Amino acid sequence: MGSVFEKPVRELARHSAPLINDQGATIGELELEPSIFGFVPNVSLLHQVVTAQLAAARRGTQSTKTRSEVRGGGRKPYSQKGTGRARQGSTRAPHWVGGGVALGPKPRSYEQRTPKKMKRAALYHALSDRAASGAILVVDAFNYQAPKTKTGIAFLAGAGVTGKRVLLVVDPFEYNLVRTFSNIPAVHIIDEAELNPYDVLRSDVVIFARATLLGVDEDVADDTDDAVLVGGAEA
Repeated sequence: MGSVFEKPVRELARHSAPLINDQGATIGELELEPSIFGFVPNVSLLHQVVTAQLAAARRGTQSTKTRSEVRGGGRKPYSQKGTGRARQGSTRAPHWVGGGVALGPKPRSYEQRTPKKMKRAALYHALSDRAASGAILVVDAFNYQAPKTKTGIAFLAGAGVTGKRVLLVVDPFEYNLVRTFSNIPAVHIIDEAELNPYDVLRSDVVIFARATLLGVDEDVADDTDDAVLVGGAEA
C-alpha cells in the first residue's frame, strides 16, 4: 500500500490517428503510443519550455555605444560660464544628438536552462494535445519517384488539410519527399530528430511518415517511466 502523501500518476489516454497513403486517401487507422500521445497537456510546462526555446533562438547581438565609445567629444564645447546656457562637458553626452546611448542594449545570451526531462515531457504533452484534437495523420509510406510540387499539393487536398499549417515530420535524406513539399508555404518540413513543442503547437496538423513515427517510439522506449512521472505530475 502506497503512502497517502504520494501523488497518483494519471492514467494515460489512448488515441488513434488516420492512416493514409501518399495520395492522401485514408486506408485505415493506427493506434498511437500512449506514452507519447496520451498525456493531459500541462499548459504551464508547455509555456515554460516554449518560452525558453524562443529565447534561445534570439541572437542577442544588438549593441549600442556608450558615451565613452562614441568618437569625438573630447573638447569642452564652450566655456563653463558667461554664455547663459547650461554647462556642458562633452558633445557625446546622451542628451546630445550623435551622443552615446544611456542604458542601451549590449550583446548578451537569452538562453534559459531547461532540463532534458522537461523538454521531453513538453514535446509529449504537445503531441498529446494534437492527438486529442485529431490533428495527427500518419502516412503509410511516401513512394514519390520524382520531386513534384504538384504531387504535394494533390496530397494535401486528398488529406483534407489544404489551407492549414502543416508540420511534416520526415527523414531528411528522403530527397524526393523533401523537395516535393519544400515550395509549399503552408508546409513546414522538420527532421524527426528536431521535433519540438513550439513547431508542434503552432501547426494545425502534424503529419508523420510511419517510419518516423516508429522511430519516435523506439527513441522513447527507454524514457517511458520518466515521461510518465513528469507528465503525471500535472495538477
